[in-house]
Amino acid sequence: MTATLIQSQTSGILLKNISWKTYESLLNELAEQRGIRLTYDRGNLEIMTPSAPHEKYKKILGRFVESVSDELNVEICSLGSLTCRREDLARGLEPDQCYYIENEDVVWDKEQIDLNQDPPPDLVVEIDVTSSSIDRLSLYASLGVPEVWRYDGNRLIIYQLESQEYTERDVSPTFPFLSQVEMLRFLELRRTTKENALIRLFREWVRSQIQSGE
Repeated sequence: MTATLIQSQTSGILLKNISWKTYESLLNELAEQRGIRLTYDRGNLEIMTPSAPHEKYKKILGRFVESVSDELNVEICSLGSLTCRREDLARGLEPDQCYYIENEDVVWDKEQIDLNQDPPPDLVVEIDVTSSSIDRLSLYASLGVPEVWRYDGNRLIIYQLESQEYTERDVSPTFPFLSQVEMLRFLELRRTTKENALIRLFREWVRSQIQSGE
């Protein structure tokens, strides 16, 4: 099978006619190369290098998840950009951040995650400041990821998986007091507030929500 370049972008390229074997070989070869993201969808392979804004916002949203779970005393298993793939679906991708929360007890002590046997991450953070040529949401849906947070630099959308399709939600299904509006407010504060100071403000707000719900 001959690979064909069908599109080039500033941050990456999209190839078609790529076999699953080639995709897995590239995953192995690039395993130690930080900053390269592969997305595979039934023969199409996208190779991207995330930008600085991309990395900044994925870290901030990840710290939101970690702060909320810590304040709620909820155990999580943080697996970053874990490669989520299933050969039977001919699909695979690497989230910007991913977390096991409801299923944390199933995977916390595993060295390797196999989505043919193990559940998918409960929550995925997706930064879309540079648009992908592949519909990554459809890949998450096919893998059965229950919740996705997607931020494009201006808008934050919370998605919940229902009947194999994503529906937009105003609040997080996992953390019901955590709304799209409030998270966006803190993301916008990042433009004028340093990172640790922002997380302190976020934690204070989370504590206030927990106390008001008691």
